[in-house]
Amino acid sequence: MTTTGADHATAVTGPWWWSRWRSAVLDGALALVSALECGAEGIPFARDAGVPLSAGIVFGLLAGSVLLLRRKWPIAVVLVSIAITPAQMGFLMGIVGLYTLAAAELPRRIIVALAGMSLLGTMIVTFVRVKQDMARGDLTLGDWFVPFAAVTTSLGLTAPPLLLGLYVGARRRLMESLRERADSLERELQLLAERAEERAEWARGEERTRIAREMHDVVAHRVSLMVVHAAALQAVARKDPEKAVRNAALVGDMGRQALTELREMLGVLRSGESVRRRTASSASSAAVPLAAVGVAAAVAASRVAEEEGPWLSELEELIGQSAAAGMAVDLSVEGEVRSYAVQIEQTAYRVVQEALTNVHKHAAGAKTHVRLAHRGVEIAMQVENEPPPEPASAASVGLPSGGNGLVGMRERVLGLGGVFVSGPTDAGGFRVSAVIPAV
Repeated sequence: MTTTGADHATAVTGPWWWSRWRSAVLDGALALVSALECGAEGIPFARDAGVPLSAGIVFGLLAGSVLLLRRKWPIAVVLVSIAITPAQMGFLMGIVGLYTLAAAELPRRIIVALAGMSLLGTMIVTFVRVKQDMARGDLTLGDWFVPFAAVTTSLGLTAPPLLLGLYVGARRRLMESLRERADSLERELQLLAERAEERAEWARGEERTRIAREMHDVVAHRVSLMVVHAAALQAVARKDPEKAVRNAALVGDMGRQALTELREMLGVLRSGESVRRRTASSASSAAVPLAAVGVAAAVAASRVAEEEGPWLSELEELIGQSAAAGMAVDLSVEGEVRSYAVQIEQTAYRVVQEALTNVHKHAAGAKTHVRLAHRGVEIAMQVENEPPPEPASAASVGLPSGGNGLVGMRERVLGLGGVFVSGPTDAGGFRVSAVIPAV
């Protein structure tokens, strides 16, 4: 991970306006050298100006020590260096001040203006100084040397620190920009990781719900019929032995079918677990999340369902099982019978199956009507039961209800873009209706 700007801000800080102690020590050393330089140059200045020698030295020391403020007030440092240029002192302060000014976050017009003033001041002072030396005979070169010395000296003292400061400032700004981009990228990556974790958690929840719905639809109906037949068997065991034998055979058939479907579902889950183990052993990272297991299980479940159904053509057998359990149920089919996609047929079958299971649980003995309509672009189904003849019959059977049947049906139908409606009828019964797009 990159070091964020906040980490830089909370790093080891120096005194006053310095961000680091190293910077403070450097500025202090530069200010000390500048003060000594200006103090030494104050001696000839005091002689030429006719002032006491001590005053010239003190003036030079004070003027040179201004360099200590170069990071806080670079403009003031450059102005002081320009002001003491006629006294021929402060060369180090002028060079360092121009560098600091060019590297600082200041408008370009201010930098250009102050650099031009420093250039012009140095050029004038150098011109006058060389002219005086030639007049005294200290220099015996031609007149061309005066402007040449003035121009070269002023450019030599101004251009290098100015260009170096501009380069360092541009590089510093580039590094800060890159650091900000790295910080922004890190925040985006963290946000993406959080969103990915949320999506993974959502996927795990969806797969848990799907597996639970599959288990409920596969087992609940068979077990409900087994409980109904077992109750009927207990009621007629002594009165009608032949009917008791038939009910016992039906209970056995229902139990075997429930075990077969449960074994298939557990096999699907175990295959998903084996896929997870193989993936974990081949990958260098940790275990695969539960969402991967759910996806593998869902794929295997879909494959099993495609091979073994259930199909709409098995509705008559389903209704026959309910009728054998004592339910008065009839089936009516409208429209031209045709085949649909696997998910559509499975969902339609499960809706009818779960609706009949609810009738066994809550309205045992009630007459039930199952209607199936094949339309042009959709398939519709409706399961409606009349009021039960004995309101306490459902409770006498003792069928538990988890409240997940209607929720599972609604999720299946809405997942295919259909419409699901359920609720009591005016006559005191209950109706479950669903419409599923045929495409």
